[in-house]
Amino acid sequence: MDRAFFVTTPIYYISGNPHIGHAYTTIAADVLVRTARAAGPAYSLTGTDEHGQKVANAAAAAGKTPQQYVDELAPRWRSLAPTFNAKFDDFIRTTDPRHVKACVAVFEQLRATGDIYLGTYEGWYCTNDETFWPESKLIDGRCPNPECRRAVDWLSEEDWFFKLSAYRDRLIAYFKEHRGFVRPPAVWNEMMATLEGGLDDLSISRTSFDWGIPLPGGVMYVWFDALLNYITATGWHDDPELFARVWPAGVQLIGKEIARFHTIIWPAMLWALGLEPPRLVYAHGWILSDGQKMSKSLGNVFDPFALAETYGADSIRYFLLREAPFGSDFTVSEEKLRTRHNSDLGNDLGNLLRRSLAMLMRYRNGLVPPAAESQLGERFADLGSTVLERVTNLQFREALDAIWELVTALNREIEEEKPWALHKAGLGDRLDAVLYDLCEGLRWLALLLYPFMPVKCAEMWRQLGLPGTPERLWTEELHWGALAANTQTDPGDALFPRIE
Repeated sequence: MDRAFFVTTPIYYISGNPHIGHAYTTIAADVLVRTARAAGPAYSLTGTDEHGQKVANAAAAAGKTPQQYVDELAPRWRSLAPTFNAKFDDFIRTTDPRHVKACVAVFEQLRATGDIYLGTYEGWYCTNDETFWPESKLIDGRCPNPECRRAVDWLSEEDWFFKLSAYRDRLIAYFKEHRGFVRPPAVWNEMMATLEGGLDDLSISRTSFDWGIPLPGGVMYVWFDALLNYITATGWHDDPELFARVWPAGVQLIGKEIARFHTIIWPAMLWALGLEPPRLVYAHGWILSDGQKMSKSLGNVFDPFALAETYGADSIRYFLLREAPFGSDFTVSEEKLRTRHNSDLGNDLGNLLRRSLAMLMRYRNGLVPPAAESQLGERFADLGSTVLERVTNLQFREALDAIWELVTALNREIEEEKPWALHKAGLGDRLDAVLYDLCEGLRWLALLLYPFMPVKCAEMWRQLGLPGTPERLWTEELHWGALAANTQTDPGDALFPRIE
């Protein structure tokens, strides 16, 4: 059985509409898994987190039951991935019966082993963040999360607890032995400081409301429920063959604000179940608007569906992963989007395809000439392995930088070789060699950029006269000279029409 490279997004909390930050994580996961498939089997998961007091309160305010409320919102969230040409192998909702059943099985197993016990909890609770905070962490008596700062409520209730504190020493040792487990390094440092400061046991049930997975005397804490999605969706409870093929996850992508749950609580839960932690938890940065993190309360949120409609999904995919190193905060503006679309994609890539195929049509009736020795082929022989290494290392911008060196080299070949002058001078062999380089280079670009821009690269592939799509194993395809002579090309519309 071939193990799959398993990639997850966090499951998105369904209390409102998706924003561009959710699209960012979704796109990054899709690019990662598509690139992984160029080297072997891969699997991907996304979904929605639908329980908790915040959802119950929002449903009540809307005059609906919680189930009605989440059922109305779920299609919007499910449409986020296809809007951005992202494909996932599974979409899990925490209200799915398969998830609920498996979570109850987890609870029963951990209660039997003593990792879950009944106790009394008193503390300050932030409903917005679904988080208990010690008094020492409160700021002016309010939630310390800078994105929240809402009032907290004092709760005292008999709860079920997970023995998180019992795993502190093991977590510290694991962090030290596996420094690449949590990235980027700043998040590793922050989480290690949290561990060194001590861990309390985790209250995993609530009695003050009833919207959640039923437990004896209450409902399951929304975060304990949500974290389990990664194994409930992949067959831990009911499909051991799938589970053996995908777990442990290769990469779990999250926003940095939820790092504590995924890098401290989640590994401890897995160890309690006798399972391995994920290979890597990567906490990416925030998308900013006017230098501030986007939030509905500030009114600076970009609607991802509107952006996709205006600029095209593949342009947004390219922009978000080219604009800044993955893991860093960065600012989005429509001016930056337009510049990337018109310059990088329209001028550099789209115009390269249009000019190359137009000259091929003019001088060779659109038929690819025979392959010849190529300095470009030698120079870029290792480009595929470079891109694969960088993407699987979450260096998306650096991978695109490497690919763009080929884009630049092909454009330079046109300017330096001047195919029109070669034709006029009757230098047919040299003209054939240049035209072949351009077509073969474009074939490589369609393959390498397909994970980033699948729809546009499929159109490039079609215009090059190639069958199927560029979703292929790079080890079989990325050999300079593999484009067959006499392939009939079929120029089409501009890939990236200019946006004014």
